Amino acid sequence: QVQLQESGPGLVKPSQTLSLTCTVSGGSITANYNSWTWLRRSPGKGLEWMGSIAYSGDTYYLPSLRSRTSISRDTSKNQFTLQLSSVTPEDTAVYYCARDCSVTDTVKCDYWGQGTQVTVSS
Repeated sequence: QVQLQESGPGLVKPSQTLSLTCTVSGGSITANYNSWTWLRRSPGKGLEWMGSIAYSGDTYYLPSLRSRTSISRDTSKNQFTLQLSSVTPEDTAVYYCARDCSVTDTVKCDYWGQGTQVTVSS
C-alpha cells in the first residue's frame, strides 16, 4: 500500500550538507500515530536509525547525530526531508526512509524505501 522513495544527490562534498527527500504515496505523513524515519547502512556501523518525525511534526534524533541532523516535512507534498550537515567520508552510506520503525536490537519498520547511495567525497 504505502510506497516511499528517496531522492537527492548521490555525491556530496566533505563539510557540506547532505539533503535527501522522501516522497510518500499511499499514506499521509500526517495520519494519526504514524512516524517517518531516516536510517542508513554503512560498512562501519551497519544499519543505523538516524531520526524520525511523528505525524504531529515532533522530531527525534539519535543523540550522536543530533547536532548535525534535521528532519522536516512538507505536508502539502507528502514529503519529509533529511539534512545532515558537516559530512565526512564516514557518512557515506545507503540512506533509507521508512515508516513506523521500532528499534531494539534490530530495526523493524513496516514500509521502506528502496534506499539511495550517498557518497561523501571530494
